[in-house]
Amino acid sequence: MKSNSNPKLILLHPSLHKQAPTTPFHSHRLWFFFFLLTFFTIVFTLTLITTFTSSTSSAASSTASPLPPSVTKALLHYASSSNSTTKSMSFAEINAITTTLHLTPHPNFLIFGLTHESLLWSALNQNGRTVFIDENEYMISKFEQSNPGIEAYDVQFTTKVSEYPKLLSHAKAKSKHDCKPVQNLLFSECKLGINDLPNHIYQLSWDVILVDGPRGYFPTAPGRMSAIFTAAVLARSKKVGKTNIFVHDFGREVEKIFSYEFLCEENLVNNVDQLGHFVVKSGTDSGESSEFCRNLSSPLLSVSVSKDVD
Repeated sequence: MKSNSNPKLILLHPSLHKQAPTTPFHSHRLWFFFFLLTFFTIVFTLTLITTFTSSTSSAASSTASPLPPSVTKALLHYASSSNSTTKSMSFAEINAITTTLHLTPHPNFLIFGLTHESLLWSALNQNGRTVFIDENEYMISKFEQSNPGIEAYDVQFTTKVSEYPKLLSHAKAKSKHDCKPVQNLLFSECKLGINDLPNHIYQLSWDVILVDGPRGYFPTAPGRMSAIFTAAVLARSKKVGKTNIFVHDFGREVEKIFSYEFLCEENLVNNVDQLGHFVVKSGTDSGESSEFCRNLSSPLLSVSVSKDVD
């Protein structure tokens, strides 16, 4: 009996099963790995660029930050009045005061007189306190309205330039009592003492005082006798430390005589153009609370002084 068919042997080679699917699988893995590597490289690069750009922008922003409003306003003020005939300080005088302000951390700065430089002083003393005192109530009010945040007070002076010999004689005669160097000016009876300012003005420890007012260039003007005397008492009445006191128009007779009498010739550290710079120690530090100066008979006081001391 014959078989209907011949048996056939089918051989399957192992490589035929493995090679076909293996090649594309490995290829996909390689592409996937390459994709991940490329992706993370791009992300890392973008991160570096973003960080660098951010830090650069931040540095540029801080470098190019806008000026404080007060500084901007002061610069605009001087730019618009550069051709003004208003009497102003010289560069050397302004620089002397500015240098002292910047050497003092958070200075308390008291200024007698509203002048061409008032906005500048306020702008330069960004980290401290600046207070203005002037004889003109209207000017004080206008100045405060135009410059919000400014602290200023008006004072009614009762002195006259023509009376300075009599006023000086009175102060010298009362130097142990009403006109002594260490006292609370709020209760002072000295004719040269300014006693009608707000209470906190007498309580503050002043680091820098500028006497650039009131008017003192004609006989009936109030003169700066009281301002100089008051500055001296404020400095001497401090609990501790020293006060830098600047007197503008120092070349004039009244300013020089009263400065040497109450701020003292031995305390004069610099004289730039028309600006006298005195450094006055507190009465506690100097140990001379009963006298303003060590040299009680300044050669400058050769003027005829009235003997009337009422």
